[in-house]
Amino acid sequence: MTQPTTIRRVPGPQPRLPEPLQTALSLAASRVPVLPLRRGKVPFGNCRSCTDNACGGRPNMKTPGPCRCPDVCHAWAAATTDPAVLTSPAWTTAWHRAVTVAYHPGGAGLTVVDLDDTAAVAWARETLPATRTVETTRGEHWIYRGAMVSRNAVRPGVDIKSTMSYARHLGPGTGTMTALPDAVRTLAVKEPVPARSAPHAVSAPTGAGGGECRHRTPAYLDRGIAMAEQRITETSSAVHTTVYRTFLAVLSTHGRCGCLTDGHVARLFTAAQAKGETLRHCTDAWTNARTRLGL
Repeated sequence: MTQPTTIRRVPGPQPRLPEPLQTALSLAASRVPVLPLRRGKVPFGNCRSCTDNACGGRPNMKTPGPCRCPDVCHAWAAATTDPAVLTSPAWTTAWHRAVTVAYHPGGAGLTVVDLDDTAAVAWARETLPATRTVETTRGEHWIYRGAMVSRNAVRPGVDIKSTMSYARHLGPGTGTMTALPDAVRTLAVKEPVPARSAPHAVSAPTGAGGGECRHRTPAYLDRGIAMAEQRITETSSAVHTTVYRTFLAVLSTHGRCGCLTDGHVARLFTAAQAKGETLRHCTDAWTNARTRLGL
């Protein structure tokens, strides 16, 4: 009787991981929380369950909230060092669509001084202690050990990215990383330079009744700003128009009682700039929206 033939399958080559995922896993192994960026170099938008923060997640607060969504949700708050999450089905799908890798500097105990042009780089070389430097398209990232609050437009062409923010990974850089200096921490508590910063806080009268402004309720105002940020982040076309209309909507709701601060405006500008808008476009859109509303 003929014995059945045993067929041994020779394992074939394993599917090659997307290049962004390979980079992400390498960074995660060094305890750097990472996330994918899609076309436009922006984070993936919230899934349907997390739209408008219905899940309770709050990516613009100090903690992302109770959400444990398995999808690539909540921008910087989704950044992780867990390889099981990074290679999960939902994340793997995102990595195949990703154009680059970002990381949460504050989550890694780092601060990135984002120098947007040659003038800003020249200022840093004269003012700040040397540290690890990474070249960008138009300027440089200076990376320091130590985390701090993030803030944009601290001076012309200079943003600070650390906690509650993300930065693109553009390579290992050169030079030795040094401790975060007071000169950088001080930048975050100074008023932005008017010529290049977000506009000053809106200072319009409160309601005719003269009572306490309802928008000063933190949950109400923060939810409105978070929804506006998400509207900008998730747009896939007509970015200029979306930014202007979003600014108009925010000002029509919150602009007549003086409740908006530089911090709120900076959050909106950050979302718009992440979509490719320049600071000048943001400033013009904000000014035009104020003019239309008579503010």
